[in-house]
Amino acid sequence: MHRRSGQGVKGLVVHAHLPRRGMGSWYRDVMTRQTTVRLPDELADQAEAVARVRGTSVNALIVESLAAEIERVRVDMDFTARARKLLARDKELLDRLAK
Repeated sequence: MHRRSGQGVKGLVVHAHLPRRGMGSWYRDVMTRQTTVRLPDELADQAEAVARVRGTSVNALIVESLAAEIERVRVDMDFTARARKLLARDKELLDRLAK
């Protein structure tokens, strides 16, 4: 992670290693994908402080937070109903394109 600014965007740039399927690097026994997250300065400072107190990295904090949010929405019935509706619509559009 490093700080940078440019074109009006300031913040902490975090290269988070997110678990994924397919090609990528190995990180703690899971496949990962590198992505860039631009955080506002205040949020970046808070993330660094939380990670430091926990004795972990900002990357680990982001991965843990993202995993917790995904688990939260996974059990949210309203969210899953909307997701199913969107997936059904996408499938319908793809089926039309395939004809």
